[in-house]
Amino acid sequence: MDRRRLCALVMLWAVVHLSSPGYSLRALRRTTGGRRGSTGLTGQDANGLPLRRSKRGWMWNQFFLLEEYTGTDMQYVGKLHSDGDRGDGSVRYVLTGEGAGTLFKIDEKSGDIHATKRLDREEKAYYILHAKAVNRFTNEALEGESEFIIKIHDINDNEPRFTKDPYMARVPEMSDVGTSVIQVTATDADDATYGNSARVVYSILEGQPYFSVDPDTGLIKTALPGMDREVKEHYQVVIQAKDMAGQMGGLSGTTTVSITLSDVNDNPPRFTKTLYEFRVPESNELGSTVGVIRAMDADIGQNAEMDYRIIGSDGPGMFDVTVNRSTQEGLIVLRKPLDYEKKRQYSLRVQVENVHINPRFYSMGPFRDEASVKIVVEDVDEPPVFERPSYVMEVREDAARNTAVGSVSASDPDDKHSIVRYTIDRRTDMDRVFNIHAGNGSVFILRELDREEKAWHNISVIATEFNNPRQISRVPVYIRVLDVNDNAPTFATNYETFVCENAKANQRIQTVSAMDPDEPLGGHRFIFSLAPEAVGKANFSVRDNKDNTAWILTRRNSYNSLQKSVYHVPVVITDGEFPVQSSTNTLTIRVCTCDREGNMKLCNPEALTARAGLSTGALVAILLCVVILLMIVVLFAALRRQRKKEPLIISKEDVRDNVVSYNDEGGGEEDTQAFDICTLRNPEAIEESKQRRDIIPETFYPPARRAAVPPPSRDNNGDVRDFINQRLQDNDSDPTAPPYDSLATYAYEGNGSVAESLSSLESVTTEGDQDYNYLSEWGPRFKKLADMYGGDDSDS
Repeated sequence: MDRRRLCALVMLWAVVHLSSPGYSLRALRRTTGGRRGSTGLTGQDANGLPLRRSKRGWMWNQFFLLEEYTGTDMQYVGKLHSDGDRGDGSVRYVLTGEGAGTLFKIDEKSGDIHATKRLDREEKAYYILHAKAVNRFTNEALEGESEFIIKIHDINDNEPRFTKDPYMARVPEMSDVGTSVIQVTATDADDATYGNSARVVYSILEGQPYFSVDPDTGLIKTALPGMDREVKEHYQVVIQAKDMAGQMGGLSGTTTVSITLSDVNDNPPRFTKTLYEFRVPESNELGSTVGVIRAMDADIGQNAEMDYRIIGSDGPGMFDVTVNRSTQEGLIVLRKPLDYEKKRQYSLRVQVENVHINPRFYSMGPFRDEASVKIVVEDVDEPPVFERPSYVMEVREDAARNTAVGSVSASDPDDKHSIVRYTIDRRTDMDRVFNIHAGNGSVFILRELDREEKAWHNISVIATEFNNPRQISRVPVYIRVLDVNDNAPTFATNYETFVCENAKANQRIQTVSAMDPDEPLGGHRFIFSLAPEAVGKANFSVRDNKDNTAWILTRRNSYNSLQKSVYHVPVVITDGEFPVQSSTNTLTIRVCTCDREGNMKLCNPEALTARAGLSTGALVAILLCVVILLMIVVLFAALRRQRKKEPLIISKEDVRDNVVSYNDEGGGEEDTQAFDICTLRNPEAIEESKQRRDIIPETFYPPARRAAVPPPSRDNNGDVRDFINQRLQDNDSDPTAPPYDSLATYAYEGNGSVAESLSSLESVTTEGDQDYNYLSEWGPRFKKLADMYGGDDSDS
């Protein structure tokens, strides 16, 4: 009863304090006839009937329900009541809408509404339901359906939650106090329109005194000046968000903010040493690294980038310094050759400076440093050094052997001044045209020169230390062969000249020019003339044009190809150099038939034949074709001749007539009854011929008796010939032999061997006829065979 009273008080408080136009939702009572509490007329309807205003039968605004109810009984919401309810149980209350029957239940008789489950405002803030009163027996509506709302009253049951955990932030080192770092944000799921349940206040739990946080916005700022990354780089800050405006009893949540100090260029570079010393051999190549210097900078990244430069040196231009960007080291590089004999030590002054300087930190500078570098040159046994990097020499092509062309000179640059010997690299002078004096380096000729064959000779001279042959150096020597007028001029090309039969006198038929492999300084000057021996009887003349060309002219009006078809004109060509060189060149002129315009129509038969001549390659190809054709013809004739030969057996039927099949199997050497083979053993073993057992002849003829044949002579294979003749005679006289030719094969070895026949056919019919006593006479090696075959058979 106390609980219901408490709920009623809560409902009254909510109606009084929370009712507003946005919350007042009334269910008007339906107009019913005969209700008490009616008032006067207020107007007429569309039909002219007076309107009556009825009194509300039941009315409510809103119900309020606390969330997260923890009691054991169902939470009371409110009560529905109709004016038509007389308390006799005839009225039944019906509840529909959101959560009706599951979250909310109504007592059909009394109209009391209860919540069956614990509700959470953050899941659903209000529920819209509908209620009506009906007659329990007739199920007729006593009142019209009305709508009402059940609002869930918020309590502080949710703590603030940050949108991230953890936060990551960066802030430059040495930042001023109050520099913004990052803003954190926390949200509260409670109702922000009711009380302070969702009002969040921020505070810092860890990270003081370096950082601070704005309690309302959550903005984190720096709180300590001069924070140095090189001292401490990473900070962990814990921020708390508390609701209820930070009052006691409010819920809270925390997050971690990882703050990293980013680098700024607030540290100058510093050399690790004030003096660096390096030792370098004088043989180091240009561009090689002599030494490495290093400056340290506490900053990182581009703030630690440095540049090195030489600000002082007692060897200007000898060295340079570059930067290795990956390690920020300074590399001292050699720019000029070192010479221990000239200078043995160098002193440098090197400066290092930051590339990117922040003007804000000029007061912490200067951002540069200096150091001294000492470079000591070490002596190395060096190869000889030539006075020049290359040599150019000249020699006339008519120079005699052993003529000196020029000389080279090299010396040992070391203090010991070793003797130098000279040689020519024969790989550059394969023909051994030149040689060099080993002591003084004079180059002279070994063979005659020809400028027209080779105008330049490029050789390599090697200089070697006498005391250390491994120390060598090379120098190129270019020898130019000077021209001498030693070649006579000749025709520039092979001219094919013809003259027409109807040619006129002094008619030009050819223009000739000359060539000379020599190359005079003033250029060529050729003189053309007719050979003296042909001047008196010449049919043609030569006119020199004074421009290294000449015309060939006719000296008569006509020519006859039948009288003479070819003329040979000797032309003398002389050059204008000293000594004068000249040659006689023959120009062949053919006589041809021409038209009126002077175009050639037909030349003499000899010329045509000469033009139609075949080359050697064509003749060889024709001969090869003829030989191949002959071979094909011979092969074809041989094949045709082979096809005309008759075969030994005319048809397959003849072969079948000569084939005799036996199905019985012989008994071996011991079977002497199946077939008598004694006749095949030796022509001397003559027996009477026997009848054939494979066929039965119709008529038996008496066996023919053979006359005794004297033993054949053993020379010239006579025994074999007699054997074959005897077998041929036996077959011819055999009445059972087939009436056509047949082939018989005999395995007869002849009697020419001293050891006689080794065939088993020579054996007698029985083993008893064999005499093996001679085996005992062959010595101990045949003793076993003599015991097996030599002894007499006995029963004992």
